[in-house]
Amino acid sequence: MTTIDFYFNAEDRLQLACRLAGKAVAQGKRLLVWAPQDGSAQKLDRMMWTTPAIGFVPHCMAEDALARETPVLISAGETEPQGCGILLNLGEECPPSFERFDRLLEVVSRSDEERQLARKRYRFYRDRGYTITDHDLAAGS
Repeated sequence: MTTIDFYFNAEDRLQLACRLAGKAVAQGKRLLVWAPQDGSAQKLDRMMWTTPAIGFVPHCMAEDALARETPVLISAGETEPQGCGILLNLGEECPPSFERFDRLLEVVSRSDEERQLARKRYRFYRDRGYTITDHDLAAGS
């Protein structure tokens, strides 16, 4: 069953997504980022070329010809590439087919609107028996 990690109180969701993607790559894992809203996939794509400051996260769009060989994929739609064990959700809804992944990472900013949407997703997962781990990023400040 998919395990779920919620990262609450992120100052910058895309910056945290880059860090989490970089961590997955360092651990030799493949990750799919689902970013369906407002050009977030394109913004994340640009950020991953310069994050971290002295490197980049190897990535491409899920529809790209190099997707099979690339450790981090970004999808703004329904593309479901095979071989990714981790799904990182930047969407407002539960991502499609999330249950086929080993892990689901949910990144939640400090905005009230986003927190309300995250609470709905949290309840959805909890009510279906998924194991959820909370990471309060404000607690370490």
